[in-house]
Amino acid sequence: MNKLPTVLILCTGNSCRSQMAEALVNHDLAGRARAVSAGTRPQTKVADGAVAALNQIGLATDGLYPKDVSVFLNEPIDLVVTVCDNAKETCPIFPKPVRSIHLPFHDPHGEPLESFIAVRDAIHERLVPAVRAALEL
Repeated sequence: MNKLPTVLILCTGNSCRSQMAEALVNHDLAGRARAVSAGTRPQTKVADGAVAALNQIGLATDGLYPKDVSVFLNEPIDLVVTVCDNAKETCPIFPKPVRSIHLPFHDPHGEPLESFIAVRDAIHERLVPAVRAALEL
């Protein structure tokens, strides 16, 4: 059985954008790719707005929690997607070369649910197809 390509979605706090992207990629590309997310300075929990925005479209959020990017430095990563400028600038050097793309999204942290929904929809519209194309799925 072939191993699924792994996508690391990276932002600063790993509490909003990258968490929503992880859930969306895992849902839309189930069986073709595996997404994980991390932050360069992870928060203590996933933002309530991110959880609500994902639950609103029927995606489970069990198991989502902020992780430090160092957890994945020695794991086989096929693609890194940075979703904020800060993460792009501070993205660590992986032991072997890893292809990366940068797709920045607005940070909805501390804003109303409508902002999280708008960012969720933008991620779904732009990031999922970009991952599909980058991995040639």
